[in-house]
Amino acid sequence: MQIAICDDEKEIREMLAEKIRQLYPKAALAFYPSGQTLLLSDHHPDILLLDIQMAGKNGMETAREFRRTNKNTILIFVTALEEYVFQAFDVGAFHYLVKPFEDKKLEEILRNAIRELEDRKTRKTENPGRETSSLMIMAGGKHITVNTEEIIYGEVFNRKVILHTIHEDIEYYGKMKELQEKVGEDFYRPHRAYLVNFNYIRKYDATTIYLERGQALMAKQNYSEFVKCYLKYNQRKGRRNDKY
Repeated sequence: MQIAICDDEKEIREMLAEKIRQLYPKAALAFYPSGQTLLLSDHHPDILLLDIQMAGKNGMETAREFRRTNKNTILIFVTALEEYVFQAFDVGAFHYLVKPFEDKKLEEILRNAIRELEDRKTRKTENPGRETSSLMIMAGGKHITVNTEEIIYGEVFNRKVILHTIHEDIEYYGKMKELQEKVGEDFYRPHRAYLVNFNYIRKYDATTIYLERGQALMAKQNYSEFVKCYLKYNQRKGRRNDKY
């Protein structure tokens, strides 16, 4: 496992390195004192801890360029600046860790990142050539990374979006339209208040979509387009469409 630390403060680099070595002594570490040195290297780390407030090219600018050639690296921002959290969505950040932080929080985030690496390897073995995606949301005062493949459906309730995943329900303030744009073609919005993942549909009719856990409403005017999109989804996945 390769972990890179990019921060223009030597003390921060050394502090993060010490904590990582205590948790994962076999991890290979690489250090970069600026965004430019990171971008000039040919290193493709599994995990990157990246500061935002740096001299010269800041961390957000660095992340955008880094993503052009490092799409699979798990990116974790480690910064004292909270105002960039929503921009972190655009570069596929796994987490946004605000300084100062407790050791337990860093340990939790690294543990989740490593679990994600292991899950990716498993999914790649089972589904070669298939890419996965995730999104980061602010829920309950915490930055949470959600694997889009684990979202069964989303719904709007009391000005909040509720993500019903295979593990839990997550509420956050957001817009369904923005969620729809991020999750991709495996999802469909059958009603203004619902967004469903085709993969978890068990059956449907002209008024309701019955999912693996829960159900969503179907707007009458969307039924025909929904059926067409669901057929195309099943064709992509090599499935039969008999869930009606």
